[in-house]
Amino acid sequence: MATILLLLLGLLVGLPLLRAHGVTGSAAPTPPPLPVLPVPSYAQLQWQLSEMALFLHFGPNTFTDSEWGSGRADPAVFAPSALDAGQWARAAAAGGFGRVVLTAKHHDGFCLWPSALTNYSVAASPWKGGAGDVVGELAAAARAEGIGLGLYLSPWDRHEPVYGDTVAYNEHYLGQMTELLTRYGDVEEVWLDGAKGEGKDMDYMFDAWFALIHQLQQRVVIFSDAGPDTRWVGDEAGVAGYTCWSPFNKSTVTIGHIIPEYSRCGDPFGQDWVPAECDVSIRPGWFWHASEKPKNATTLLDIYYKSVGRNCLLILNVPPNSSGLISTEDMQVLQEFTEIRQTIFSQNFAANATVTASTVRGGLGNQQFAPSNVLQESIYSYWAPEEGQSSWEMLFDLGQSASFNVIQLQEPIQMGQRVIKFRVEILVDELWQTIVEGTTIGYKRLFQFPVVEGQFLKLSIDGARADPLISFFGVFMDSFSVTYSLENHEKPSVVNSSEVIMLRTDHSFGNKSIATM
Repeated sequence: MATILLLLLGLLVGLPLLRAHGVTGSAAPTPPPLPVLPVPSYAQLQWQLSEMALFLHFGPNTFTDSEWGSGRADPAVFAPSALDAGQWARAAAAGGFGRVVLTAKHHDGFCLWPSALTNYSVAASPWKGGAGDVVGELAAAARAEGIGLGLYLSPWDRHEPVYGDTVAYNEHYLGQMTELLTRYGDVEEVWLDGAKGEGKDMDYMFDAWFALIHQLQQRVVIFSDAGPDTRWVGDEAGVAGYTCWSPFNKSTVTIGHIIPEYSRCGDPFGQDWVPAECDVSIRPGWFWHASEKPKNATTLLDIYYKSVGRNCLLILNVPPNSSGLISTEDMQVLQEFTEIRQTIFSQNFAANATVTASTVRGGLGNQQFAPSNVLQESIYSYWAPEEGQSSWEMLFDLGQSASFNVIQLQEPIQMGQRVIKFRVEILVDELWQTIVEGTTIGYKRLFQFPVVEGQFLKLSIDGARADPLISFFGVFMDSFSVTYSLENHEKPSVVNSSEVIMLRTDHSFGNKSIATM
């Protein structure tokens, strides 16, 4: 043990170490560092903290075994026998989803609320004698469960006769949006896309839409291909880029015309804060089909690592069936997915670690920015270094040897996204071996790797847009995921190579070991 302690002290020659526990004395108050622009708005910050949303695709397509309705289906087909929006909201809340997002109107134009601007809605259906309101029931259920409400209002409307007349349809769309945003209380997310009908000369007045939405709902975020508040990640697999920046230039893309790599990875030089949202369905289709089966829980866990674990929000579609309920098999998968996450992340081997750092903002005795802050899972307390450094290190003594294969890192994103390049090493036989090399961190970064065992870890930050700030460092064991190997793991592009495949000792670097692709 004496040898190890001497080694640890020798790692930071010329750099003072601060013990996270047992510091005495007090330092003069030190203000926080300046934020690095861009930074999230209040609504964007609450959106990111919610981590996951439950998407609910429901409508006539559910009853006609369709994905894209024609807009000509008889409203009488909409006849759920046991619709229970409370079940949907309870499933979301129990699964850790911070909000539900409902397809209030899909491309077929059928409205799940009694809109005064069309006769193609629940009011024309036999459900509840034409007196039902799915949006209203879900809004009440979401409030009862303490989760947020989001709504998707399709720009494309295959039923509405004025679709194709730019002025008339934009007026119609804004009228329906006004109904949705003034009848049901707080709406936390409006979800839309740029889908258009073939053969129609139709222009969507997005700027007018966005202005109205923000005018009517102060805490809303608007999702689309290009923001303005959250962006599409660029695929429907729920997978973000290995490097994923929330900074973004909205002027670089337009709704309906994205640059996939740019949307997937973001832009460290971006002038706008537009974090990515990863959409994926639990089933092959977006609407419920009796012939389809849900993904299993470990598949959802893999998606979670590649979305929430890459600085994004995961919006998981779980479509209600033709009875108006989330199917039993889907509910079972959601429960297993929740239990797996709870099992993995309920035991943090670093929870009681002793943390030391190469530098601390305000001096070594300043507890406001102490290294021990990274043991609290919150973005509102964090470690900050002194200004003017070019590299930064933190050391972790777990107290005893532990086996683990997941590391979680977080930045206080309210101060901007900063880290460009970092690595995590483990002390094995008095040699440091790299187990993780990464680029971006953002709100949350989760890394998987083959199981390693050790007591001492080192986080080195080798590049940042400004002084790096770390709000959380966690060490976990995942016994559910398939072990990584070079044969079965997807290989990222060169610019985004920040995932770990295997631990090996690279003799060309002397005693340094490195995790590589």
